[in-house]
Amino acid sequence: MKEAENQNIEWKESWRDEYLKWICGFANSQGGTLIVGINDSGDLVGIENAKKLLEELPNKVRDLLGIIVDINLVENNGIETLQITVPEYSNPISFRGHYYKRSGSTLQELKGASLDRFLLRSHGKTWDSVPFPGVGISDLSVLAINKFRELANKNGRLDEAALAMPDSGLLEKLKLTESNYLKRSAILLFSENPGRFITGAFVKIGYFRSETELVYHDEINGDLFSQSYKTIDLLKTKYMKAAITYEGLQRIERYPVPHAALREAVLNSIVHRDYAVPAPIQIKVYPDKLKIWNPIILPENWNLEKLMGEHSSHPYNPDIANAFFRAGEIESWGRGIQKIFLACKEFGTPNPVIRLSGNDFWFEFSYGNEYLDNIGESTEEVRKKLGNKLGNKLGNKLGNNKERILEEMKKNPNVSGKQLAQILGVSTTSVEKHIKYLKENKIIKRIGGTRGYWEVMANQKTKEK
Repeated sequence: MKEAENQNIEWKESWRDEYLKWICGFANSQGGTLIVGINDSGDLVGIENAKKLLEELPNKVRDLLGIIVDINLVENNGIETLQITVPEYSNPISFRGHYYKRSGSTLQELKGASLDRFLLRSHGKTWDSVPFPGVGISDLSVLAINKFRELANKNGRLDEAALAMPDSGLLEKLKLTESNYLKRSAILLFSENPGRFITGAFVKIGYFRSETELVYHDEINGDLFSQSYKTIDLLKTKYMKAAITYEGLQRIERYPVPHAALREAVLNSIVHRDYAVPAPIQIKVYPDKLKIWNPIILPENWNLEKLMGEHSSHPYNPDIANAFFRAGEIESWGRGIQKIFLACKEFGTPNPVIRLSGNDFWFEFSYGNEYLDNIGESTEEVRKKLGNKLGNKLGNKLGNNKERILEEMKKNPNVSGKQLAQILGVSTTSVEKHIKYLKENKIIKRIGGTRGYWEVMANQKTKEK
């Protein structure tokens, strides 16, 4: 039975020298087998010049690709096919100056950023570990480096001796240098404006009324640590409105995306993005949702299902990830996405939709109904809705406590806050907040100062039930 075409199997009806590209593609991927003598429908058609190919092909493959393959003549029901078995090679293989790779059942020529990534990976390097000539330590931000020292010291993830080193020694300790050069990672982590050296190394935020109607936007520049802080701060102060609710006297500001989830999503985008792509991270904020886009490259043989499931840490930018880990900003267990879902669950908001299309990676946070119901309302409007889904249970409890305070004051005008706390079974602080509310709304009045007594105003009731 013939095996169907897949990542490791390719059929060809007859041999052409251009099929050396497929052999090149197998060698640069996981290896595979090219079978000559089967048509596109999967029918055995045989091969006429099999013996000649058996003699010529090994030399052609060796001379043009520089590799050795296993070529065998296989007979099936009297029909001969040629099977060329190609092993996987750790070093990059080219055919006439071009590089190819197998992707599913297709052949892809590697160009541009894809070719750079492939060649780096073949030599055991990552994009962020490449030296960057022409930039020295004097081009880095002293403030950014000192901020890193402060964070690393606070979190105890770098020993005191390393933190006491001069900047050059600290960068070497963090593996951000090679010979006399800074790596790309050092420039991104500590340059005051990494966009001077690496195109697209910033964050763009925009507020949209619809998919096509942009209202305003901002760009966040600076070292990567600053970009993460500024992005989160700007989203919460300018782009996302807090829905206001009350739990008794306490004013609650509820943002549509939990802080922990937003922080993880922003850090994930900054630390793990593909900086070879010259487009910035893009965050689009809408009245009812927030979307974060960044270009990514998943580890070999990973897909979205693997990424969202339980997995070990496998950062695309290991030098950048290590610095953020030492600063206490991220963990090193591959749990970032799980932490986002957990934060949303604990906060009672919808889980984000995560999409991967090619190398385009999206987080999309939709705002929950509880948030949308309260957004844009005045304080007084929300105060009247204490019986809503967000505050009903606690709001009723606190309203009852105010009623009980009034009853106790009527029975004993000299009752103290401490005595009220014991009677109600709540904290003194809680009683003080209730009393403040009752006084501000002219429901009670203190007569005679600290040694005086309480007067409950006639025909007054608490506004909270």
